[in-house]
Amino acid sequence: MLDEIDSRLLASLQKNAHLTAEALGEVLNLSPSQAGRRRQRLEAEGYILGYAARVDPLRAGLAVQAFIQVQMARHAPEAARSFAQLVGTRPEIISAWTLTGEADYLLRAYCADLAGLNRLIHQVLLAHPAVARVQSQIVMDQFKPDAPLPV
Repeated sequence: MLDEIDSRLLASLQKNAHLTAEALGEVLNLSPSQAGRRRQRLEAEGYILGYAARVDPLRAGLAVQAFIQVQMARHAPEAARSFAQLVGTRPEIISAWTLTGEADYLLRAYCADLAGLNRLIHQVLLAHPAVARVQSQIVMDQFKPDAPLPV
């Protein structure tokens, strides 16, 4: 279980993963060694999955963000595995979820342009034999960026 200090530590690291043990200690009102040990424990227990840089998609040449709903024609386990493997090979698909409701999957993708999104949908996703239907929504503006988890 997380106590209040653990929650504050996780919230602080989600805002700035570069915080040193000294800086965490100041934020948490702990010694640097205590703060460092707590961080190590949360890493070891799997609360902290890793550290990554957030890259500006526009600066990286990725002007189109889209959410893509995929409906499968058949739901056999081998079809699901095959589709998951396909999704795993595509760098433009940055996250994927299985869903309840009409769509079976929701994919989040970044492409350089609309032509790239079109290729992804028509030449990759719709070409998969188990895919029946694809519906995409192009993001016009993301007015709230991906936020830290409310720990």
